[in-house]
Parts: sequence; C-alpha cells; structure tokens
Amino acid sequence: QVQMVESGGGLVQAGGSLRLSCAASGRTFTIYSMGWFRQTPGKEREFVAAITWSGGNTAYVESVKGRFTISTDKAKNTVYLQMNSLKPEDTAVYYCAALKPGSSMYDYWGQGTQVTVSS
Repeated sequence: QVQMVESGGGLVQAGGSLRLSCAASGRTFTIYSMGWFRQTPGKEREFVAAITWSGGNTAYVESVKGRFTISTDKAKNTVYLQMNSLKPEDTAVYYCAALKPGSSMYDYWGQGTQVTVSS
C-alpha cells in the first residue's frame, strides 16, 4: 500500500501562486507515476498534471499549461504542483494520486486539499 498526504492548499487572490505538496509513504517503490486531479461540486474529477516517478516525463491539461508545473523530489517521496497565475476557475479540491506499472487507473489517492482563488 501507498499512503499519500496533500498539503499547501488555501485561499489566494487571482494572479497569485500556491504550491501543493503530496508526500507518499509505504511501498513507494511500486509507483510508476504521480498525478494531480481536481474536483468542484457537481463535476467529475478532472486530470490536471502527471509526472513519471523516475523519468520526469510530464503531461498537463490544456487549461493549466504554462501556469502549473509538476515536479518530484524522490529523496523525499514527494510530488509538487506549483500553480502560478491562478484564476477563479482553478478553485477546486486538489487530489494527488499514484499509478502502479500496468494499471489503467490510478491506484492510490490522497484526501484532497482545498484551493480557493478569489477574484
């Protein structure tokens, strides 16, 4: 099992920045990639960004490209999401997730952290 704990959410004004962290523990050697997702009430969970645990290959949803950056610190078993130029539409609960090799769906999830962007 892998346990994941997010932190770093909060309230920020439009145009501001936040950095989310997700610390993984347990059987972290089983992780192939890490991702960030977000969800607002009444909507489905949306993919935001992902990064491979070893190679650093990244992917982003179009709406955050150029504003968000995903990165890892393997020594700390932590994945980060640097969010710049935040917009009110970025307001959501942000979740980190871990994917095992061969899985088609993310296997482990954190509890989520609230990000609120005021206009």
